[in-house]
Amino acid sequence: MEKLMRRIDVASKRKAADTVIKNGKIIDVFNLEIIEADIAIADGVIVGIGEGYEGQKVIDAKDRYVAPSFIDGHVHIESSMVAPSEFSKVVLPHGITTVITDPHEIANVCGEKGISFFLENSEELPLDVFFMLPSSVPATPFENAGAKLLAKDLKPFFSHERVLGLAEVMDYPAVMNNDAAMIEKLSMTNKIDGHAAGLDVDGINIYRAARIKTDHECITPKEAKERIQRGMYVMIREGSGAKNLIDLIPVVNEKNSRRFLFCTDDKHLDELISEGSIDHNVRLAIQQGLDPILAIQLASLNAAECFGLENKGAIAPGYEADFIIVDDLNKLTGMTVYKAGERVADNGIYLLKDNDSVKPKPEITNTVKIDNIKKEHLNIKIPSENKANIIGIIPNQIVTERLIEPVHIENGLFIPSVERDQLKLAVIERHSNTHNIGLGIVKGFKLTSGAIAGTVAHDSHNLVAAGTTDEDIITAIEAIKEMNGGLVVVKDSKVLAKVPLAVAGLVSLENYETVNRQLKQLHKVLNEITPIKDFSLFSILSFLCLPVIPQLKLTDLGLFDVDRFEHISISL
Repeated sequence: MEKLMRRIDVASKRKAADTVIKNGKIIDVFNLEIIEADIAIADGVIVGIGEGYEGQKVIDAKDRYVAPSFIDGHVHIESSMVAPSEFSKVVLPHGITTVITDPHEIANVCGEKGISFFLENSEELPLDVFFMLPSSVPATPFENAGAKLLAKDLKPFFSHERVLGLAEVMDYPAVMNNDAAMIEKLSMTNKIDGHAAGLDVDGINIYRAARIKTDHECITPKEAKERIQRGMYVMIREGSGAKNLIDLIPVVNEKNSRRFLFCTDDKHLDELISEGSIDHNVRLAIQQGLDPILAIQLASLNAAECFGLENKGAIAPGYEADFIIVDDLNKLTGMTVYKAGERVADNGIYLLKDNDSVKPKPEITNTVKIDNIKKEHLNIKIPSENKANIIGIIPNQIVTERLIEPVHIENGLFIPSVERDQLKLAVIERHSNTHNIGLGIVKGFKLTSGAIAGTVAHDSHNLVAAGTTDEDIITAIEAIKEMNGGLVVVKDSKVLAKVPLAVAGLVSLENYETVNRQLKQLHKVLNEITPIKDFSLFSILSFLCLPVIPQLKLTDLGLFDVDRFEHISISL
C-alpha cells in the first residue's frame, strides 16, 4: 500500500522519483511511434512519461533511443549448456530481461528433480525466468527417456509464482485421440504452448480446440498465416539448429503483427555470446525489411501479452522499468540495459556481482548408465540389393529428408562412406542401461574422418554418435561415459576436444566463460574432420533423435518415420 501511494505521489509530481531519464527518444510500442519526453521511475516501476519530473538520480539519454527490453517467448536454457544463474549473465547484456523457459530437457532426464533444480537456481536473478511446465515427458512413446511426468507430478509446481502454464505439447496423436493422461494435463491450465511441426489446418483446429495457444515450429509463411487465422500466436524462431526468421518475417505486417513474437528455442552458448539472443532476431528482422519499432514490439509487448505478463513489455506508466538505451535503432548498438530501473549491463558487459557457483544435488549428476559398447553392437545389416533409408540433413533446419540411396556393403554390413557422405548414426539409451541401441545412416555432415557424440539429444537425451568408423564412434562413447555426459570430437581413436556436461548430461558445472572456451575448442577441431562451417553440427546431431519433427529420425528403438509415426527398417 505504501509503495502504491508513493508511486501515485511521484506520478503526480508531489514527490521526487528514484530515477528520471531525460533527453531520450522513447519507443512507443502501442502507437508504433517515437516520442520525446522524460521517464519517471519509482520502486522499479515506470510511473510517468512527460515533463517536469524531478529525480534523486537523473540519467541523460543524450538523444538516444529508449525501448522496452526484450522477452524470449520460448527457450530451453539447457541448450546454452549452462545453468540459469550463468545463462542470465549471458543474455542480460543483449537486452533480454525476461525469458519463458521450458525445462523439458532436464525433466526428460531427471523428472521433478530437474525442474526443481532449475527453479531453485533461477531464484533472485536480475533476469526474470518464468516457467512453462513440460507437457511431454517423455516426448513420445517411441523412445526411452529418463523420466515420466504425469499431471499429478506437475500439479504441485503450479503453485510456484513463476510457473505460468503448460509447455509445448509435442504429442499430437495424444491430443487428437483424447488420450486420458494428456487431457488431464491440458485441463490444468489455460496457458498452453504448442508444437505443431508439420500439422495441416485440421491438426491446427484440433490444437486450438484443446486451447493450445502458440506454435514455434512454423517454417513457411503459409503455415504461419494458417495458425494466425485460427487464433494462435506464432513465435518466430531463430536458434542454433532451426533458423526460420528469414522465411517467416515477410508475412508480418501492421495488420497481424500483434499475433507474432520472437523466440530462440534452442541456442548454444557461443552463439548467444557472439551473435545475441532476441536482439539478434530484432536486428535480422530489420535487415529483412521489418519496421524497427514493429520488430521491437514483437520482441517486447507481444511476448508479454501472449503470456499474461501485464506489467512488462512497454515504456509506459504502470510497467516495470525494464528497458534498453541504444545509439542506433536499426543495429541496437551502444546498448545499456536496465532491470527494474537499475543498470545491469553496458556495451555487452555484465555489471553485477557474480552469483554463487552451480551446486546441483548428486542425483542429477550421475545420469549416464551404459555398459561397454563393442563393434558388433553397431552392425547395420543390409540385404544384397544394397539400398537403404537414409536421414538427410537440411542445413539450418531441424526437419530432415527421407533419402533412398545405394550404400556400401561388406559381408552384408553397412560401411560408412566419406565419398558418399554416408555416416553411421547410433542412439544409445543411457538412463536405465536397457542396452537399447538404435542404428541408422545419416547424410549431410560431410565428415572426412572421425566421429562426434553427445548426450544432448532432443528430447529424451540418450547418447547420440555419428562417425566414419566404428572405432571412433566407440572412442567417443567411452569419452562421454567418463565425463558423465557432454560433447566430444574424436579422430583416429583420439579425443580432440570435449565439453563436460555433468548436470543431467546437459548442463555444465562451470561458469559460462569456461564453457565458451571449451565450445570454441570443440568447433576449432571440427575443422579437422569436416569442411562445414555454416551450421552447427552438434545442434543438428541433437535433433536427429526427435521423433516429432519430420521426416526421418532415429531413437534408441530404431529408425522412425515421423510422417507415418512408426519405426521403419533401414533396408528397403
